[in-house]
Amino acid sequence: MKEKITIYQKAVAGRKGYNLPEPKKSDKEILAVIPEKFRRSVDAALPEISENEVVRHFVGLSVKNHHIDKGFYPLGSCTMKYNPKINDVAASLPGFLYQHPLAPCHTAAGCLQIIWETMQYLGEISGLPGVSLQPVAGAHGEFTGLLIMRAYHHSRGQKRDKIIIPDSAHGTNPASVSALGWTAVQVKSNEKGVIAPDTVAAVMTDDVAGIMMTNPNTLGLFESNVAEIVEVVHNRGGLIYLDGANLNANLGIFRPGDVGFDIMHFNLHKTFSTPHGGGGPGAGGVAVTGELEKFLPLPVLEKKDDGTLFFNYDRPQSIGRVHAFYGNFLNIVRAYAYLKALGGKGLRRVSENAVINANYLKTLVQEYYELPYKAHCMHEFVVSGNRQKKRGVKTLDISKRLLDFGVHPPTNYFPLIVPEALMIEPTETESREILDAFAAFMKQIDTESKENPEIVTSAPHNTPVRRLDEIKAARELDVCYRE
Repeated sequence: MKEKITIYQKAVAGRKGYNLPEPKKSDKEILAVIPEKFRRSVDAALPEISENEVVRHFVGLSVKNHHIDKGFYPLGSCTMKYNPKINDVAASLPGFLYQHPLAPCHTAAGCLQIIWETMQYLGEISGLPGVSLQPVAGAHGEFTGLLIMRAYHHSRGQKRDKIIIPDSAHGTNPASVSALGWTAVQVKSNEKGVIAPDTVAAVMTDDVAGIMMTNPNTLGLFESNVAEIVEVVHNRGGLIYLDGANLNANLGIFRPGDVGFDIMHFNLHKTFSTPHGGGGPGAGGVAVTGELEKFLPLPVLEKKDDGTLFFNYDRPQSIGRVHAFYGNFLNIVRAYAYLKALGGKGLRRVSENAVINANYLKTLVQEYYELPYKAHCMHEFVVSGNRQKKRGVKTLDISKRLLDFGVHPPTNYFPLIVPEALMIEPTETESREILDAFAAFMKQIDTESKENPEIVTSAPHNTPVRRLDEIKAARELDVCYRE
């Protein structure tokens, strides 16, 4: 029998949750300035409810959803770490919050200074001097980087339309390649979980524009052959793109530009301040070598001899605009506050702690779950639920059961090269007690898979909503609560 959805109604006639001042004009005078075609014929159907009930309603909804301020969120490759609330305060300052995106440069000197200094910091962190903060998401940064790569090859009279992508790449990489009309050429990781130079050399032909790498990769492993791969690609005229999604492992430790990377994107919203759950807002700046700066999207923020900042539109080799305005500025402010608060030593400590936490947690968990790659990891690691699957408990079941312990599940079934994958990223902001508790939950679920698998396969048991029909949800994209 189909479950009946109950529609709750809290409104009671006569109640209100607001106090408005008495209008200075009569109803007749107010109506006189509103054209008749825009006037209501009936009152708006607004709920009548007291202020405290409104607050309770929305707070109640918020605690039903899992979020980083509520509990552990080890979502692999997504860096869902706690971020200081002072960054949100900074982004809420009136001079930033109410700045119009079309304001003339001379009226927005403070905002331009924030953007400029953030660009300098990111150039130093990456070792790539040319920076644009115009893209508004990581994947948007990828697409922008590939446009720059295409412009570079066109400027040399070359038509290259293929990109090498490792089998451990993020899914946005081949999607960005496809959006450009290019072809992705996949290369397989070796038995150590990294890419071998000879594997790249075998497919590095004259029609290959470059390679997109993530370092550390999605297995959480550092691509130890990266210098040799850079040489292979550069020797055949290609460029090296770094997917910066895992920069949380590299701050102050590994500078991509020093190794030979030509282009990279930053996920400012992940690495430098705001958890990106819920779809954003993001900030996906790009950085390039000095040779590629001329192709950056316009306008480019530059500084005159007198120190005045301005947007330069006179860039004949630019790929053009990639966004209507200049980035998600308030997220740039958040990233700036984060960078200023931590400084160089603090940023390095972020990555050191992220790596320590991941290796500590991996050591605790690997006794109960298969570990396909034994090497020390960076900021995240991947285990497999193969052992539990043989008992009738899938990775999805394990993740659903974790919800009962107040923990958001890790990334499931990715990367694709690990069967029944669980990608776990503890981040640097979690304490040892939290990591110990998570390991205990994972151990308990493993025990349950042997002794009482039904409790795992039927989970979750104590969440506001029980297990959903995910196939139906994917096929019928109707999220309205009404029938």
